[in-house]
Amino acid sequence: MKIYSKSDIGLVRKLNEDACRSGVFDDGSAWAVVCDGMGGANGGDVASGIAVEKIAAGIIAVCRAGMGDGEIKSAVTGAITRANAAVREKAKDDASLTGMGTTVVVAVVGSGKAHIAHAGDSRAYLLSPGSGIRQLTTDHSMVQEMVDKGDITKQQARIHPQKNIITRALGAEPSIRIDYLDIPFSQDDRLLICTDGLSNYLDDEQINAEAQKLDGDGLTAKLVAMAKEAGGGDNITVTLIEN
Repeated sequence: MKIYSKSDIGLVRKLNEDACRSGVFDDGSAWAVVCDGMGGANGGDVASGIAVEKIAAGIIAVCRAGMGDGEIKSAVTGAITRANAAVREKAKDDASLTGMGTTVVVAVVGSGKAHIAHAGDSRAYLLSPGSGIRQLTTDHSMVQEMVDKGDITKQQARIHPQKNIITRALGAEPSIRIDYLDIPFSQDDRLLICTDGLSNYLDDEQINAEAQKLDGDGLTAKLVAMAKEAGGGDNITVTLIEN
């Protein structure tokens, strides 16, 4: 497995509130965590930084070669749960950080499978040579609920004035509801994880078109550049895991 990551402040924000970490284990399997902090001056970057470090430490400490699906799920969800508690504890200790939180996507990929957990509106996509792009996560957001009800279309959701209101985040509640899935991950498959600084500016077809031409650092750099060309109104983070 190979991992490529790029995080950019974008063209409007004064602070990069995204955070990401990744690594490869001795057996060749890979892991990654991507977070998009919320709270602005009240600590979005603090929340995402705490979450990424806590989750990364938890995965590194627990994950090992030969783990079963249930063990991987327990390791990932446990790390996210502890990160949620850590974000809330930090906010409790510092009144200026009240209300901070962060999205999260965590992936562990190896032995022919990708295990993905998430909360919020950061996303994971599967890029396959034969079938193109498939969004694996469902946004936990107000506009996604409107799409699900048929009130607006997916394209309308991208430009909706309430598109940034999320319904789940680390740090928001004492317990965090985590969506979890595992899927087959074949030779030449790629897993793309990103914050909404990318997905709000590029649609699936644009991402897939670039993925057909580029890979590795070239693909991550191109997607970030395209999001900035399309407006760059948010921080942009892209992590790519290649098999």
